[in-house]
Amino acid sequence: MATRGDNLAALLARAERERRMPALVTVSSDETLLALEAQDAIRAQARTLGYSEREVLNADARFDWSRLAQASQGLSLFAERRIVELRLPTGKPGVAGAAAIEALAAGPADETLTLVTLPRLDRKTRESRWASALAHGGIWLDIEMIDRPRLPEWIGRRLARQQQRASDEALEFIAERVEGNLLAAHQEITKLGLLHPAGELSLDQVHDAVLNVARYDVFQLPAAIVAGDGARVAKTMAGLQAEGEAIPLVIWAISEELRALIRVKSQVDAGRPFAAIARENRIWGPRERLFERALDRLDAGLLQRALVRVAAVDRLAKGLRAPLADSNGWLELTEIALDVAR
Repeated sequence: MATRGDNLAALLARAERERRMPALVTVSSDETLLALEAQDAIRAQARTLGYSEREVLNADARFDWSRLAQASQGLSLFAERRIVELRLPTGKPGVAGAAAIEALAAGPADETLTLVTLPRLDRKTRESRWASALAHGGIWLDIEMIDRPRLPEWIGRRLARQQQRASDEALEFIAERVEGNLLAAHQEITKLGLLHPAGELSLDQVHDAVLNVARYDVFQLPAAIVAGDGARVAKTMAGLQAEGEAIPLVIWAISEELRALIRVKSQVDAGRPFAAIARENRIWGPRERLFERALDRLDAGLLQRALVRVAAVDRLAKGLRAPLADSNGWLELTEIALDVAR
C-alpha cells in the first residue's frame, strides 16, 4: 500500500495497538533529513515491540542478492524478532535485484521487519514490477521534498514541537538563511530551543541566534540553472565569489551541464525517447525531472552560444585574450547562467 510520509504516525500507532510491525516497509525520499527521521521512528517503534536484532544490507553494484533472502528468511539465535534493512541508494536494483525484491515482497517473514530505503523514483521505475511488488506487498511511504515556499511553515511546525513560535517575518528569515537546506534548518531550530525558553521568539532573538548556513555549493549551481531559478543562480554565484571559490571550478560545473543539455536536447529533437537518453547520460533522480522540464524552454542555439561564452571566460581566467568575454569573469559567468535560466 502506497501512502504519504504524513501517515507515518498513524502507521506506528497501528503497530503499537497490534503489537507487531508490518513485515515490509519501504521509505522513498530525496529529502535526507525526513527520510532519516522516518527510519529512526520506525526502528524505535520496532525496538519497543521486541525487534531486538538488526542487519543492514547495502545494495551497491557488487551486492550479492542471495544475501537478501538469507537475511529475511533466516532465523536468529538471539532474538525472536529482527529488523533487516535493505538500502538501495541508486534506486536501480538491476535484473537480479529486481527478482530478489519481488520474491521478498511475495512472502515477507512474519517475525522480521524488512525496511527498504531508496530515493524517490521516476514514474517509469515506480511502475516497474519490483517497485509495484514492494508497494503491494507492504507499506510504501513516499516522503515529499519541502520546497522553498513551504519551508517557513515547516520551520514553524518544528518550532512548535519544542513549544516555541515565531512571527512570519522571523520564519521567513530562517528560511532565507538556510537556503533550502533542511539539515541546516534543523540545526538552527535545535539551537533556538537550547538558547531560549518555550514561548514567543522575537525577531531580534532569531537574528542573533541564526547563522548564515546557506550552502553555496558549486555542484548545486547547475541544478538551479536547469530549474530556471534565476534568483537562486544569482545568489549562489554571489555567494561562491564572496567565499573565494576558484573560478575554474565554477567554469567546469557550468560547462559540463551545458554540454549535457546540448547532448540531450539534440537527441530529443532527433526523436529519441527522453528516458533512454537520460539513462545513457547518467541523468537520474531529481536531475532527470529537471532536465525533462527544461528541454521545452531551452533552445539549442542558446545553449551553444552559452558554451562558447563560457570558453571565452575560461581563456580569460587563464590570462589569455578573450575579446568575447567581459573583463570580470564572475560577472560574465553570472550573466551566462542567468541567460540559460531564463
